[in-house]
Amino acid sequence: MTFTSHFKKIADWIHPDDWIEIETIDAHTAGEPLRIILSGFPEIKGKTILEKRKYFKENYDYLRKLLMYEPRGHADMYGCVITPPVSDDSDFGVIFIHNEGYSTMCGHGIISLTKVVLETGMYDKIEPITKIKIDTPSGLVTAYAKIVNQKVDSIFFDNVESFILSENKIIEIPNLGKINYDVAFGGAFYAFVNADEIGLELVEKNYREIIEKGMIIKNEIMKNCEIKHPTNDELSFLYGTIFYSKPKNESNFSRHVCVFANGEVDRSPTGTGVSARAAILYSKNQIGLNQKVTIESIIDTSFSVEVIKESDNHKYKAIIPRVEGNAFIISKNTFYLDPEDPLKNGFFLR
Repeated sequence: MTFTSHFKKIADWIHPDDWIEIETIDAHTAGEPLRIILSGFPEIKGKTILEKRKYFKENYDYLRKLLMYEPRGHADMYGCVITPPVSDDSDFGVIFIHNEGYSTMCGHGIISLTKVVLETGMYDKIEPITKIKIDTPSGLVTAYAKIVNQKVDSIFFDNVESFILSENKIIEIPNLGKINYDVAFGGAFYAFVNADEIGLELVEKNYREIIEKGMIIKNEIMKNCEIKHPTNDELSFLYGTIFYSKPKNESNFSRHVCVFANGEVDRSPTGTGVSARAAILYSKNQIGLNQKVTIESIIDTSFSVEVIKESDNHKYKAIIPRVEGNAFIISKNTFYLDPEDPLKNGFFLR
């Protein structure tokens, strides 16, 4: 038998019938991963995306852990399941997953999803703009792909209503002192803290310190402040802390680092985060209507964001933000679950 024949044995191998097989396609948006599940999942029941998310959580959470945790994933992994549409005019729905559970919305995920469904031919590319409508737990989100020579050049999306919940607040935290913060919603709730004020430089070498301080601030605000969405209690929780600072690149508006879920650090500037920040900046007259600004990330990638209109559908003065970035497909994967593997459901290290 030749050496090449040995490799053919591997290529022709078929797993035993009692193993679970899950196929995914992986992409990244500005460095932040998105693992899109293609096959191997049982039916996720429910009439709305929130109902489907609840059903997923109650019945198949072990599959989330299997794909997000090591050895198949890592502590900062992110993913999603595509579902049939639940709105009359949407193309499909999505449930976002991460190391702690399930997101209410995800901007980088919307950008990656749009790139994948168009580049793989799930939907046709129409020049110069292709529109994709996606049902998310936070509501219907419309994404637009800029098509140049039948390639996706960039993607922007009009997010859900974004608004300030509380602003110019102060909380006293042991070992950190007085922390000034705002809380805003951009598909999820975030606490915004000026990193320059607390002497925290938003660079890669401070990764561990950023996580530690971000989680302390998040947990203290959750204990001491009510986080309540005006129309949906399932969205009423603080998702993360976003530190902002002066940009590294002087042509950018600012720098963002988001610490969310169970200590995950977003490699991108955070799509829902820049949406929430746009609501703050617009309210404080730091940006105007249709004024596009660029926000950079901890790894120097960027999103642009602008306020395209105001909205008054509830008691908070809300805006509709438009976020733009790009994504890239990096792999297709087939994962297996061997029922005899003692680590079959994965493990989590931080």
